[in-house]
Amino acid sequence: MPIRAKASRYTVLLSHFNQSSINPFFFHAPLRQRNIMPTARLHSSAEAKPRFPQLLAFAFQQLLAIMAATIAVPMITSGHYDNFDLSMSTAAALIGAGFGTIVYLLFTKFRSPVFLGSSFAFLGSMAAAFSGAVSMQVGYLGLLIGAVAAGLVYVIIALIVKLVGVNWINKLMPAVVIGPTVAIIGLSLAGNAVSDLQTAPAGGHKLLAVLCGLITLAVTMLCSVYGKKNLKTIPFIIGILAGYAVALVFTLIGKATDTASLLIINLDSFKSLTTDGVSVNTFINTHIFEQMTFTNAFKGVKDLSGAYVANILFAYVPVAFVVFAEHIADHKNLSSIIDQDLLTNPGLSRTLLGDGVGSAVGAFFGGCPNTTYGESVGCVAISGNASIVTILATAVMAILVAFVNPFVVFLSSIPNCVMGGVCMALYGFIAVSGLKMVQKVDLEDNRNLFVVSAILISGIGGLSLTIALGKGHSITITSIACALILGILTNVMLSRKKKDKSGK
Repeated sequence: MPIRAKASRYTVLLSHFNQSSINPFFFHAPLRQRNIMPTARLHSSAEAKPRFPQLLAFAFQQLLAIMAATIAVPMITSGHYDNFDLSMSTAAALIGAGFGTIVYLLFTKFRSPVFLGSSFAFLGSMAAAFSGAVSMQVGYLGLLIGAVAAGLVYVIIALIVKLVGVNWINKLMPAVVIGPTVAIIGLSLAGNAVSDLQTAPAGGHKLLAVLCGLITLAVTMLCSVYGKKNLKTIPFIIGILAGYAVALVFTLIGKATDTASLLIINLDSFKSLTTDGVSVNTFINTHIFEQMTFTNAFKGVKDLSGAYVANILFAYVPVAFVVFAEHIADHKNLSSIIDQDLLTNPGLSRTLLGDGVGSAVGAFFGGCPNTTYGESVGCVAISGNASIVTILATAVMAILVAFVNPFVVFLSSIPNCVMGGVCMALYGFIAVSGLKMVQKVDLEDNRNLFVVSAILISGIGGLSLTIALGKGHSITITSIACALILGILTNVMLSRKKKDKSGK
């Protein structure tokens, strides 16, 4: 996927999806009530424990879904800074995502089936950590300080929620607010999916890229809707592999005939495995521990200054408050998928603690604060597999594959167009999930109509606010966050007006 496009895509912090009955592209009933295939139904509960071969397949599918975004964050942050050149480790980011997810599962009592990966919301904050650093080691230390500070914001909010409860959240953000907010997340990402669909990283013709992407989408849909037994539960794996195979055929023919228009997959990354000949490093990343954040950060303690710490806090803390609202939207949508109110069980305080502490732990290893991933929940929605064991297995798999160089290279070589085909389905699930929530709202009531309208227009229109914090730092309130805030304010204002009219 194009790196810059992915930054825009994930800055809004993806929200989550819903599931269908027999055809997962329709949303009519809670997951446990749907007439899905026996295999899918068997694993539709968070407590389900798939057999080991199925578990590996489910975990691999989750890994494929989250891989591109997780490794994109360190790739974007890498580059030239005032005092040094930086190359952050994608393998370390995978390890951080794995450990961060395990922490999240522990805090949520293994009841929230979602994977945590690198958050694009903190890209500007991460860049600020290195831009203001006197050395690369100090920059890594800034990543840890910032992630811990952002995590503490979540911890403080979690303690407040623990004391006052969550009823105020349901009143502040009812279906009329959350529904369209979730919908615009999917709709606002449509352009990125189409852009990816038309992009071949190796420079091939756009029509061939589109063909590979549409084959990926078609195979994914056919497996999900008409697949039997295990095929129905792993549509992403089958779809991506089918699209990749077609793209590889075009690429090999292009290389054999020296036809640039046929080059879809960039195979140069595979050459890096044998740059210094075939050795242990070809297969195993023996330098992974040297690439982790904490091993570099501790070397910069002696050069740390109070002014630098203050700049880090300004760069990270405000973003954490913005992400809080999106955290709520994410988990309310996930609740609708698994038919369990996560804000009450295990509780918003626990999901906040899990997200905050998990984010800090993820940064400890990979430098990137984590967030719950919409792609992960998309796998739950489409496959019907809501097993917590699957998420745990995915976290362990992410940690292990980070040590296997050929596997990481293969996953990173999946072309934009193939992932774009998958994302067309995933983003559609986001939008439809939100629209399903809106179905419960009385749109004959002008109050509700204005609330939905304000959210949809501001969100799709791209309303965002950038607030300067001084010393070259700023915070950007994304279009999704702006739409949510505007929806809350509109709902509160019109609700009060209605009460005044009734004399109450």
